[in-house]
Amino acid sequence: MQNTAEYYCAYCGEPNLTFIDLSAGGQQSYVEDCQVCCNPNILYVRVDEVRFV
Repeated sequence: MQNTAEYYCAYCGEPNLTFIDLSAGGQQSYVEDCQVCCNPNILYVRVDEVRFV
């Protein structure tokens, strides 16, 4: 099960990896600082389906 996602910084355009807390519900939003330029990014996460195999 993958609980990470990649996003691109709104300021510098660099890719960043973030961890998704699947126990926090299907729709989430939070602020995470870019790992490269340290500017804040607002992330909106929607979890459609979680499968356990």
